Amino acid sequence: MSELQSLYRQVLSELGEDVEREGLLDTPKRAAKAMQFLTSGYRTDIDEIVNNAVFSSDNDEMVVVQGIEFYSLCEHHILPFIGRCHIGYLPDGKVLGLSKFARIVDMFARRLQIQENMTKQIAEAVQEVTGCRGVGVVMEAQHMCMMMRGVQKQNSMMRTSVMLGDFRANPATREEFMRLAGV
Repeated sequence: MSELQSLYRQVLSELGEDVEREGLLDTPKRAAKAMQFLTSGYRTDIDEIVNNAVFSSDNDEMVVVQGIEFYSLCEHHILPFIGRCHIGYLPDGKVLGLSKFARIVDMFARRLQIQENMTKQIAEAVQEVTGCRGVGVVMEAQHMCMMMRGVQKQNSMMRTSVMLGDFRANPATREEFMRLAGV
């Protein structure tokens, strides 16, 4: 039994569960495997994800990818937050393969995280790999730590944004992104 499995077994026991009952016999193993997957972003590298999928392009107009679904675990309660990410950027001679945006989002989402930091991490990663003139990221999510415990507000949503380069310096660029992203 791995150490992580043993720790999950101990947690179940501390909660008052009978870890020998049929329904819980394999739970420590399954929970450890699930947690390793949900935090796999720690073991992922941006170069591995991008995999040379940055291509030359003479397009200098805004590119927007919207509605990238994600889930993460909040670092305060280890409870899920689930939402959508919208990314826009202004290419400067290079464009990024479409699927790589979702992979970048997943890399940062699959860590113990807060939404504010994740938004910035995604924006900075897109800026770094593309060398673009600017990038905007908006994330909207529902947080189970606010819905399942504490204030228990079922319809609450958090929205965060980070604007870099031309998106930060030029209000018209920012407005175009927000309009195209539908936020």
